Amino acid sequence: MSFYDPLETRDPEEREEDLMDKLARQVAHAKETTSYYFQTLAGINPFECVTREALAKLPLTRKRDLIDLQKKHPPFGGLNSLPRHKAKRVFASPGPIYELQGVDMDHWRMARVLYAAGFRNGDLIHNCYSYHFTPGAFLMEGGARKLGCAVFPGGTGQTEQQVQAMSDMRPDGYVGTPSFLRIIVEKAEELGADISSLKKACVSGEALPGITRAWLNERGITVRQCYATADIGAIAYETEAEEGLVVEEGVLVEIVRPGTGDPVAPGEVGEVVVTTFNPDYPLIRFATGDLSAVLPGRSPCGRSNIRLKGWMGRADQTTKVKGMFVHPEQIADIARRHPEIHRLRLVVDNPGGQDRMTLHCEIGSGGEVLDKAVVATLREVTKMRGEVAFAAPGALPNDGKVIEDSRVY
Repeated sequence: MSFYDPLETRDPEEREEDLMDKLARQVAHAKETTSYYFQTLAGINPFECVTREALAKLPLTRKRDLIDLQKKHPPFGGLNSLPRHKAKRVFASPGPIYELQGVDMDHWRMARVLYAAGFRNGDLIHNCYSYHFTPGAFLMEGGARKLGCAVFPGGTGQTEQQVQAMSDMRPDGYVGTPSFLRIIVEKAEELGADISSLKKACVSGEALPGITRAWLNERGITVRQCYATADIGAIAYETEAEEGLVVEEGVLVEIVRPGTGDPVAPGEVGEVVVTTFNPDYPLIRFATGDLSAVLPGRSPCGRSNIRLKGWMGRADQTTKVKGMFVHPEQIADIARRHPEIHRLRLVVDNPGGQDRMTLHCEIGSGGEVLDKAVVATLREVTKMRGEVAFAAPGALPNDGKVIEDSRVY
C-alpha cells in the first residue's frame, strides 16, 4: 500500500483529538476575522467547541442560502477572512455563488485525492474541467502542481482537439467528468488515434455508473471518484479498495437529519455537513445539500478515516402540495413535537389527480389519541390537511428522505 502521508493511517482517536483541537481554533478564527461568523456565533465560546456534541449545537450554514447571503453582503456573504484583493482568483458558480481561491498552492486540498487515484510526481495530467467562470479546473490544477505534475488545460468541449492533444502530448492521466472521458475515448477509437498513454483518471462532478467504469477499465484506464465542492474542495475520495469514499484529512464531516442540524445514528442516511480548516474561507457546519451515509469499519486500503457511501441524492426535498411548499424543516418540527416517534416520512401522492399527504411514522405503538394529535400537528405546521400512518421501528427506508413525492402525472 502507498499513502500520501502518515495522516491517512493515524489511529482514529488521534485523528479525532486533532480535529477537535483544530475546531476550537477555527471557530475562534472565524469569529475574529469574518463578519458573518461574528454574528452567527455570537455568544459561543470557541474553546468549549472541543467535542462532537458541542459542534452539533452550532448553527448550520446552508449552501442554498449563499445566494441570498452574498446579495446582502457582496461578494462572499461575509464568510471570507481573506480580503478579495488578496485572493489568487475569484469565481462564479451557477446561482450565482461566488468563491475565492486563497494563497495556498493547493487551496482545495486535492493532492491527496490525486495521489490516491494513482497520480505521481512527474505525470502529465489532461485537465478537462472548465477554466471558465467556475473553479473546477483550478481545483484540480492546484493539487496537481503540489503533487509535482504538469497540467494540460484541455477544458471542456472540442472533442477532436482533445484527442489530438492526447495523441501528441501522451498524458499519463485525465481529470474531468466520467461522461466526457468516455466521449473522448470513443472519438479516439473512431479516428484511430492512439491515446493509450492514458492509464488513470480522477473523475467528479457527476455519477460514475458501473458500466462506464468497466468500459474504461477494459481500455486500460483505472478510474477513481472524488467528492468535492467549489466552496469546500475535497470532501472524500475513492481508493484502490473501491469501497466507499474515504474522508479527506483536512475536513470534519457530520451526517445530519435533513431539515435539522441533528447528527443521525451511524449508518443512517442524512445530509453531509462539513467544517473546513481553511483560514481564508472558514466554513463551519456547511450543509452541502447532499445525502450520504457513513460506512461501517475501516477501508481495506489501510486508510483509517471514516468512509462515505457516496452521493445518495439531495437533502433539500422541498415539495409543492396544493400550491403550497412543504419543507424538510417542517417535518423536523413535527418530530420535535412528538418525541415518541422514531422517524417520519411525508409521502405525497395524487390518487384521482388530487394531491394527498400521508405522514408515515415509525413508533413502537400508536393509538387514536396519538393519531389525532399528529394529524393536528401536521395541519398546524403545514397549513394543510393530511393523513397519518403508523409503522414499526425500522420499517421506513434508510435513504435520507423525509419528503417523498410519488405523484404520477
